[in-house]
Amino acid sequence: MIRKGTVLQKLQDYWNERSSQQKMILGGAFLAVFLAVAGFGWLASRPSMALIYGGLDAAQAGEVIAGIERAGVPYEVRGDAIYVEAGQRDRLRMDLAAQGLPAASSTGYELLDGMSGFGTTSQMFDAAYWRAKEGELARTILALPNVQTARVHLAIETGRGYRRDQNASASVTLTTAGQAITREQAAALKYLISSGVPGMQPERVTVIDSQRGIVAATEDHTGADRAAEMKRNVERILEPHVGIGNAIVELNLDVVTDSELVTEQRFDPEQRALISTVTEETTDQSNSSGTGAVTAASNLPDKQEQPGDSSQSNRSENRQQSNYEVSRVTREVTRQPGSTRRLTVAVLVNGVAQVDAQGQTVLAPRADAELETLRELVASAVGFDESRGDQITVKSLPFTSLGENGTLAAPGLLDRLELNDLARIALIGFFALAVILAVLRPVLRGRAAPVAPAPALDDSPAPLPFALTGTIEGEGAGDLPLGEFVATPMWPDSAPLSLPSADPVARLKSMMRERQDESVKILSGWIDSKEKVN
Repeated sequence: MIRKGTVLQKLQDYWNERSSQQKMILGGAFLAVFLAVAGFGWLASRPSMALIYGGLDAAQAGEVIAGIERAGVPYEVRGDAIYVEAGQRDRLRMDLAAQGLPAASSTGYELLDGMSGFGTTSQMFDAAYWRAKEGELARTILALPNVQTARVHLAIETGRGYRRDQNASASVTLTTAGQAITREQAAALKYLISSGVPGMQPERVTVIDSQRGIVAATEDHTGADRAAEMKRNVERILEPHVGIGNAIVELNLDVVTDSELVTEQRFDPEQRALISTVTEETTDQSNSSGTGAVTAASNLPDKQEQPGDSSQSNRSENRQQSNYEVSRVTREVTRQPGSTRRLTVAVLVNGVAQVDAQGQTVLAPRADAELETLRELVASAVGFDESRGDQITVKSLPFTSLGENGTLAAPGLLDRLELNDLARIALIGFFALAVILAVLRPVLRGRAAPVAPAPALDDSPAPLPFALTGTIEGEGAGDLPLGEFVATPMWPDSAPLSLPSADPVARLKSMMRERQDESVKILSGWIDSKEKVN
C-alpha cells in the first residue's frame, strides 16, 4: 500500500509539478487573496461612525474635539463635520452638553458681570451694554430651528441730551441650515429687535440671509417675490383644467426701483378768485361865521355887536378796493420703489390627446377659443393693464413625452448602507462562499464518481475493476499496455468512467490519487502479468 503523505508534502509536490509561469500566477493569486481578506478585515473591524456636530466654527470645533478626547472616544474630522462612534454618539452628546459644549459664539449680559465701578467710564459701560444686548438678541434668534448662526449689529447714537428723535438702526445676518428664512420670520425678527432696543422702529431693521441676500418682510415684497407669487397664482388657475405638469408659466415683472418726488403747479388765467375787499367811507362837515366891521363904537360898553357873515360846508367820500388772484393748482406726488412698470407673461399649454386615422393617440394643439379663455383667466390673475404696455402670450404645443421609467432616481440599498456595513456584508459573503466550496465540492465529486466496493483480498491476482487498453506515453510509462484509453467497468451496475482527453500520465496520476485502493490492485495485477509474460 502507498502511504499517504502529509499535507505539506502534498503541497510541496504540487508546487514542484508546476511550471514557472504557473508558480507566478499562483503567487499573485495568493497575494491578491491575502490583501483582499486583510482589507475586508480592516474595514469590518472599524467602528461605524456617525455625525455628532457639523457646521461649527474653528473655535467651537476645537473645544468639542478637546471634550471628545477627554472622553476617550474615537472620532474623525471630515471638513467642518465631526464623526464619532455610532454607539456612543448620544451619550457623548449629552456629556458635552453638560459641559456647555459647543459653547455659544456670542456672549450676553455676562459681559457686565466683570465690570466694576472703578476705572469704568460711561463710554466703556455703554459699549459693553450694547455689545451684551447684541449677544442676547443673537441667542434668541438662534432658537429658530432653521438658523445655524446669527450676528446682530446695533447702530445707536451715543450722544446724550434732550433729543427726542433717535435714528437707531440694526442689521441681522443669518446663516441657515438649508431652509430659507421666510418673510414671516423676517417680520418677526424686525419686531423682536425693535422691541429690545428703545426708540427703534421695525422698518429700520434689515434682515440678511448670508446665501440669499436681503429678506423682505411681508409689507415690502421685492419684485422677485411678487413675480413668484403671481406665477403660482397663474399655475393654480390653469392646473385644474389642463392638468398638473401640462402648463408652463414664465413671468417677467419690471419693477420701479427708484423713488421719485413730483411737484406740479398750474395757473389758470381764465379763472380768478376774490381774496379780499376793502371799503372806505369819508364824511367832512364844517361851519364858519364872521363878525361886523370894527369901528370906534365897538369899544363902547354895552355895545351890541353886529352880526357878520356865516358859511357852512359838507363833504362825503366813498372808496372800495377788491383784490383778486389768478387760480393756481399745486400737486406733489411721491413715487416709492416697487410699482410695476411693465408685465409680460408667457404660457405654454400642452396639447390634448386625439386618435388619428391610423388609430394612434397623438397630441393636438388646443382650440383657439379655449386659448382665448385661458388668456382672459391669466390676465385677470396677474392684473393685466394694456395702457401700461403689458403683454400676455398663450400658446398650445404638444410636450415631449418622457420614457416609461421616468426621470426620478430612487435611492437603492447601496445608497443607504455605509462603507463599513458593505465591508462586513462582503466579508461574510466571501467566507460563506469559501465554506460552501470547501464542503460541497467533495460531496458533488463523490456523487459524480461513486467508488465501487473493493473485492476481498487474496493471494491470487485481484481482478481489475475495469479494463484498460492502449499504450501509455511518457516518462516512466515503459511498455505498459495503456494509451488513449477508455475505462470500461467490469462490475455490474456501475456507470462508465470517461476521462478527459489530456496528458495520459497526468490523467493516470489524477485517477490514482482519487482511487488509491483500486490503483494498488491494478498495479499489482500489472506486475504479476508482466512477470508471467517474462
